[in-house]
Amino acid sequence: MYRAAPRIHRLLSRLVAIEAHEVRATLLGFAWFCCLLSGYYLLRPLRDALGLVGGAQELRWLFTATFVAMLLLVPAFGWLVARFPPRRFVPYAYRFFALTLLAFSALLALHLDSVWLARSFFVWVSVFNLFIVSIFWSVLNDCFSNEQGRRLFGFIAAGGTLGTVIGPLLAAAAVSVFGPMVLALLAALLLELALRCFRGIYPHSAPGASSPVRPVGGQVWAGLTLIAGSPYLLGICAYLLLHTAASTFLYFEQARIVADALDGTAARTRFFAVVDFCVSCLTLGLQLLVTGRLMRRFGLVLCLAMLPVVTVAAFGALALAPTLAVLACAQVARRALDYGIARPAREVLFTVVSRQEKYQAKNAIETLVYRGGDALSGWLSSALGALGVGVGGIALLAIPMAAGWGALCVWLGRRQEQLRGRSVSGVTAVAANLGEKS
Repeated sequence: MYRAAPRIHRLLSRLVAIEAHEVRATLLGFAWFCCLLSGYYLLRPLRDALGLVGGAQELRWLFTATFVAMLLLVPAFGWLVARFPPRRFVPYAYRFFALTLLAFSALLALHLDSVWLARSFFVWVSVFNLFIVSIFWSVLNDCFSNEQGRRLFGFIAAGGTLGTVIGPLLAAAAVSVFGPMVLALLAALLLELALRCFRGIYPHSAPGASSPVRPVGGQVWAGLTLIAGSPYLLGICAYLLLHTAASTFLYFEQARIVADALDGTAARTRFFAVVDFCVSCLTLGLQLLVTGRLMRRFGLVLCLAMLPVVTVAAFGALALAPTLAVLACAQVARRALDYGIARPAREVLFTVVSRQEKYQAKNAIETLVYRGGDALSGWLSSALGALGVGVGGIALLAIPMAAGWGALCVWLGRRQEQLRGRSVSGVTAVAANLGEKS
């Protein structure tokens, strides 16, 4: 039986309620998420800056193009999941994205000023981020039990937050020396490191369960069928759509304010990088010191419902003072709460569903539904703008929306408690399984 060095366990125990046999799997999850988000946050400032090359008014088209790309990729991912076990389809998916990033690296080196390349890069990085993160959380929900998720997901999410600190710093240093084209290359290398962590955390087999070495099964569009047949999954979809609508409205307002206040890709990239860095620092503090304790003491309802309240406050602040400083404060507060508390709580919702739902339904929700919400919200934001409804009007609309969003959080939290006792197929305690050595 593998046991972590007592010193490491004692150190981690000061931050999170963790058993000795869970240390290895937890640290691998931490490192895996760190690599993923380091790679994405290398690319995010450049993506956001290139997204404004054609003007802020084009963002709704970019969001729609991202949704179309998801429509093409979700059935391809469903085919992989149905025919291969995670030990095989995860490397296939990650290396596919790594190859596309290498291609973009070469194209950026040759045609950095191309508007169509900028648009394609914006769309593909948006697709890339959702898929790699969705796969990560699907594997963790397959590997960790509900009880472990409540204790450990906040800490594991902190690995991703550390990546969001490392990524912008690495991006700033790399761009200064080598130029923007190197960012995609570094992101591809980080994907390969992430795969090394995956191979350590996901078992070839588990005591008493053969499911890890078998395909998840199902049909190409099984994810959507599973969602349609489950009120619980439909509730999660509704939560995500409300989240996406609020995020998209804020993103469009951010684009307008930044485009008016700052000139040039370099200045805009620096602003986005500073905001990302501040979000990461605050999120890291929440995940290490607050999230796990909050979930264990107060449950999921409070953790999920905090986001609607802060969202209304962010809209209200921008309605009163639509400046760069207020925008930065609103985005930092809302995104830190989202990533630090609401996102780990949302992932715990999936620990009580079936294995097929964890991979196929979850991926469809977090890619197709998410980007569909982005596209719809983008066009709705443009329509409201055309009607003369500014951020003040949207702030008023956000109040009843937040009330419904909060009620949904209560229902999801209570329903999750009801499902906790249900037997879930697959591996439910990989931390203990990985602790056993032959």
